[in-house]
Amino acid sequence: MRLPNTAHTSRPWRIHELTHDFRLEDVWALPTPGGPDDFPRLVHLIASSDPLQGSSRPARMLSAIRWKLGELLGWDDADAGLGSRVPTLRDRLPVDLRDAPSGPEFAALPFTSLYLLDDEWAAEIANRTMHGVMHIGWVPDQTAGYRAQMAVLVKPNGLLGAAYMAVIRPFRYLIVYPQIMRAVRRKWRAGEISGAVAKPFVPPLAELAMLPRRQVTAQGYRPLGQQRSVVLSEWRRP
Repeated sequence: MRLPNTAHTSRPWRIHELTHDFRLEDVWALPTPGGPDDFPRLVHLIASSDPLQGSSRPARMLSAIRWKLGELLGWDDADAGLGSRVPTLRDRLPVDLRDAPSGPEFAALPFTSLYLLDDEWAAEIANRTMHGVMHIGWVPDQTAGYRAQMAVLVKPNGLLGAAYMAVIRPFRYLIVYPQIMRAVRRKWRAGEISGAVAKPFVPPLAELAMLPRRQVTAQGYRPLGQQRSVVLSEWRRP
C-alpha cells in the first residue's frame, strides 16, 4: 500500500541527514507484520531476494527491456555508477554512522548498503539516469505490532534522468511495485510458517553487517572467495 510522504518525512530517520538534495519519490507499507525483534529477518529477506524469481511475465519483460536498453545506451557502465559519475553517500555519513555496520551485500539487486541500525537500513544505487536510495524502516503499527515501510529517494541526472523517471513511473506503479509486494508477502509468510516448525537461523544485525566479507552455510563460515554468491535463504544454525 502506498503511504503519504509524511509517513517518511515525519520520522527522525538518519537518512534525512544524507539526502537533502534528493527527491522523495514514494513511500510504501510492506506486508511484513512482526514484532520488535524481526527487523534483522526483513533485512536478510530483502538482501537475499532475486526480484525476477517467480515474477510475472510482464515484470520479466519489463526488466529485460530495461537491462537491454541500459546495455545498448551505456546506462549501467562502470563509469556511470557509484564512485565514478557520483560519489557514494557514505562520504556524507557522520562519524557515528561511518563507524556503524554498513549492512549486507545484495545477492541480486544492484544496490550497495550504506548503514544498518536497529530499526533503519539504507542502500544506494547509481547509473547514467539517476542516483537513488532505498530506505527501509521498522515502525510500530496500530495493532501493537511492527511493520516495515520503504521509501524511495532519487536524484535524477539532468534531463535524461528526469525524462527516464517520468517514463517509468506508470510501469513502476502498475507492474514493479505490485510484484515487489507479492514477493515480499509470500517470502515473509513462508518464513513465518517454516519458523513455526523449525525456526531458521537469522543472524543478528552485527552479523548481517559482515556479509560483504563472509557467508554462513550449514557447515559454518566460509570466505566469499570459496563461493561467488551468498545464498542467505539457506542459512541455518551450525
